[in-house]
Amino acid sequence: MRVSQPRDPHAAPVASLRGLGVDFAGQAALRGIDLDVLPGELTVLAGPNGAGKTTLLEVLAGTRPPTAGTRAVTGTVALVPQRTTETDRLPVTARDVVTVGAWGRLGRWRRLDARARMAIDDALERLQIQDLANLPFATLSGGQRQRTLLAQGLASGADLLLLDEPTTGLDSDSADRIREIMRAESERGVAVVCVSHDPLVLSSADRTVRLADGVVAS
Repeated sequence: MRVSQPRDPHAAPVASLRGLGVDFAGQAALRGIDLDVLPGELTVLAGPNGAGKTTLLEVLAGTRPPTAGTRAVTGTVALVPQRTTETDRLPVTARDVVTVGAWGRLGRWRRLDARARMAIDDALERLQIQDLANLPFATLSGGQRQRTLLAQGLASGADLLLLDEPTTGLDSDSADRIREIMRAESERGVAVVCVSHDPLVLSSADRTVRLADGVVAS
């Protein structure tokens, strides 16, 4: 049973960026970014294409090192990409993809225990993809894949959940379900950061950080 946790304005940040900058071949993609990400808060990164939103998400995830400033993250992190083609070349099922998320709970080379299996089953159920669990991931539709990738993030039990354009190009049912899960996770106390142009995602945000030309515009 999940219990919604009220947001604590005095809670310590899950992630904190100070004076952060990222350069690509001498060109600034991000500069002077100060940002605190709080538990129980849904933060949306908005702005035009090329503003630096995905780069900022990658820095938060730890997959892209900053070239200036500092990044401090406490707790565990799960990154849900917009799309992936890597698993198209692997004989994996939807359940296999979700199971990857549970590795962080017990170490990659340990056997799945009852707690991890419960987390996987729960994630499949919440995303309403139990009937897809044994199907090859490569055969799933775009919406089904995105639900599966989000289920992988949920199975990790991460303190910081990062999503890149999770509702873009999806059918209405998949997009609605993903919006509901993002809101539910933040209410449960998870820090959720999402890159999005979706007006329904923006309207549900606790905070919107707008980027333009690599800096925080508002």
